[in-house]
Amino acid sequence: MQLNHLSLSNFRAFSRLDVDIPSGIVLLHGDNAQGKTSLLEAVYYLATFTSFITAQDAQVINFLVRDEDTPVARIVAEFQREEQTHRLEIRLIHQVNPDGMRRLRKEILLDGVKKSSQQVIGLFTAVVFIPQMTRLFENGPEERRKYMNLVLCQVIPGYASALTKYAQALTRRNALLKSLSERGGDPSQLDYWDALLIQHGSHLLLHRYQAMQEIDVLTAPIHAQLTGSREVLRLAYKPLIETEESVWSGDTALQQIQERYQKQLVARHKADIQRGVTTIGPHRDDLQFIVNGLDQSDYGSRGQIRTVLQSIKLGEVKWMTEKTGSAPV
Repeated sequence: MQLNHLSLSNFRAFSRLDVDIPSGIVLLHGDNAQGKTSLLEAVYYLATFTSFITAQDAQVINFLVRDEDTPVARIVAEFQREEQTHRLEIRLIHQVNPDGMRRLRKEILLDGVKKSSQQVIGLFTAVVFIPQMTRLFENGPEERRKYMNLVLCQVIPGYASALTKYAQALTRRNALLKSLSERGGDPSQLDYWDALLIQHGSHLLLHRYQAMQEIDVLTAPIHAQLTGSREVLRLAYKPLIETEESVWSGDTALQQIQERYQKQLVARHKADIQRGVTTIGPHRDDLQFIVNGLDQSDYGSRGQIRTVLQSIKLGEVKWMTEKTGSAPV
């Protein structure tokens, strides 16, 4: 993978940037608040269609144009993957709805043709390592689930689609649970949404488990080398669904996960209705980074956490290269 050219318009502090990217290692040097991290953010946005800094995409639009009627930020890249060259453009359009409220619209064009993010994700891949990523250890399971999703969406075909469909079904099921809790009704109404959660959620569970196992194998020797063999790093995926270790491998793994998922989801119907939320599934899972038997989210020093992050990112690069046949940016 080679990023050849990058153009930014109204992205963060950049009103306009148009630059050729040389091959090999590129060093960005400059004072604080000059846009170094913003440039990295733009490159990673091309891979994931989301920011690693903010959950609100509208915030990446240059503040000097936010008061315009329809401010637009653009990221345009020309890159080469294997023998093919592509042009990828992302437009972030902050438009005003008829009700007067602003809404962000995202347009993606690949080689001049409009596409959905699910059609394009995985064509351009990237790995990023910045100091803010200590949030992975500080902010709880949601941050670690986001990390897994951003990595797997780039590599596993269909993962992004399953993630979107799962989130949609989860939102609808939670709305029904809240209604059943407040107004009563027939709990069998949950069956339809249960089936969708199991269908899409089981794919998320299986791919997360397999990916974290594979990255763990690649990361362990890297961390041992970085620490002079003083530390042993292990990645431990922690699904809330209870299963035996043998369930996750073999030709029937997906079927076995679905069976256990359905049984445990149904068993929690009463509790879910009482709480008004879905209490089991991949939206509640976690990932542990364990060094010498200790979970780094609880016991890692600042130096250990930075070293673990570096090991993970180097392992991520190796994993993406092995899975896709092309090294990420």
